[in-house]
Amino acid sequence: MAKLELFGTARCPHTQEMREWLEWKRCDFVEYDVEANIAARRRMRELAAGQRSVPVLVEDGKVVQIGWQGRSCFVDVE
Repeated sequence: MAKLELFGTARCPHTQEMREWLEWKRCDFVEYDVEANIAARRRMRELAAGQRSVPVLVEDGKVVQIGWQGRSCFVDVE
């Protein structure tokens, strides 16, 4: 089974929508808040070539989706 990681923020409604979709599909995933977790923020930027929009969905270490249905939130990350 693929390892899914969801990088987002607590304040971004699109992160919540993607989380709900993953839960509806009964996917196992790990979620990271990139505003609260510096290590997660750095990992997201590394995986997504400096991406500053969330949510970002990563599968087996590769970005498979940025944003949710064409929408995303901009985050101010280092």
